[in-house]
Amino acid sequence: MKQKLVIIGAGSAMFTQGIVIDLLRRRPEGEWEIALVDIEPEILAATERMVRRYLLAADTPVSVSATTDRRQALPGATVVTCTIGVGGRRAWELDVFIPRKHGIFQPVGDSVMPGGISRAMRMIPQMVEIARDVERLCPNAWFFNYGNPMTAILRALYKVTKTHPLGLCIGVDETLRYLASFAEIPYDQVTATWAGVNHLTWILDLRVGGEDAWPMMRRKAALQRQGKVDYNQLGRMFWEAGFKPPKVQSVADAPFSWDLLEEFGAFPAPLDRHVTEFFPERFPEGRYWGKTLGMDAYSFEACIAYGEKIYSETLELGKGEEPIGTEHLRSTTGEHMQLFEILDSIRYDRRRWYSVNVPNAGSIRDWPVDAVVELPATATAGGLVALPVGELPASIRAVILRRLAAVEATVEAALTGKPKLMTEAMILDGGVSSYGVATKLTDELLRAQAVHLPQFG
Repeated sequence: MKQKLVIIGAGSAMFTQGIVIDLLRRRPEGEWEIALVDIEPEILAATERMVRRYLLAADTPVSVSATTDRRQALPGATVVTCTIGVGGRRAWELDVFIPRKHGIFQPVGDSVMPGGISRAMRMIPQMVEIARDVERLCPNAWFFNYGNPMTAILRALYKVTKTHPLGLCIGVDETLRYLASFAEIPYDQVTATWAGVNHLTWILDLRVGGEDAWPMMRRKAALQRQGKVDYNQLGRMFWEAGFKPPKVQSVADAPFSWDLLEEFGAFPAPLDRHVTEFFPERFPEGRYWGKTLGMDAYSFEACIAYGEKIYSETLELGKGEEPIGTEHLRSTTGEHMQLFEILDSIRYDRRRWYSVNVPNAGSIRDWPVDAVVELPATATAGGLVALPVGELPASIRAVILRRLAAVEATVEAALTGKPKLMTEAMILDGGVSSYGVATKLTDELLRAQAVHLPQFG
């Protein structure tokens, strides 16, 4: 079978590099073509050369093309992935630094609070245009979105286009791996049920060998907080069988997430760096266990610096014509890591389970059917089928429904270009409590990002 993978936002070099390495390691069946798309010619050219050098080293017959015009790449696509970040790191910095002047601190700023709402104003119109091109030029392609704010983007696409994008994020998977390591048990022994919105998805049920794992997890967490070592029977059994987790995790790695387990009876994914942004009222002026969010706790500047490092490394890997040595074909982790697994599961009806962002459609009882939520789904020959998770606890329901209301206002603001709706989104979101501050922030962010916001005039 002939397969064509289009990567829109190929300049997101870590994603592209990971996808290529994954393809070379897995060697999926069929004749593959990779079409790279990015609006920045310099990083696109470097990424293309990097990809070609990897393919030469692996002696793999995969064709590669690159263009700044996605309309040239999309015809014939069987898989489309979108990893764009409108405005890049410089625009992202403004999303976070401008609210800081008003005492609002964010470690990420890509999903909620003023930073996430500002990002949505740039991302949603561009994603709608991309979706309409997919709808027109390759309507039968699998369409995966990795961009943030995930929930708002997908809600907009389902609302105003005929596409059926799937949102992928590794946050739940990484959190389950964290919990397995915390319990000192192999990851493949853990099963779970979860539901929520991207970057605040609640692991409702966690089991090991079919047994409820939460009592053991709570005991271990309590002992850790008392400075004691927990030699739980389950962990000892796996240690004696030769299993040694790469790192035994600590409650101190995510103290707020463990507090929420005690308060809500469910564990939030993907841990404190993202989850704290959904509870800004609990961290006034970013105060977090003696540190400040986005500063010395989950430094935003360090995140930007890491992105710059990857950018520079891509430019270096794009130099020269010789193959990249096979020692560089190492396994990488990141947002790409499930894509070929999912495609394989669909192709052969393997029915593996993944975390996906899709419209609710009845999976969560008594919730809006068109609300975009993150759920377990099995990848079958008929597509990804979400698991019915039933009714959520009232406390979790209240937290998420408030977030969904803010998403609706955010989407309307991004689609219509009405500043007042953006201000309302900030108030509904909870990241800003003063209407005056919300109005001022809206004005400052719109002026700072004006080059990327034609819908606001």
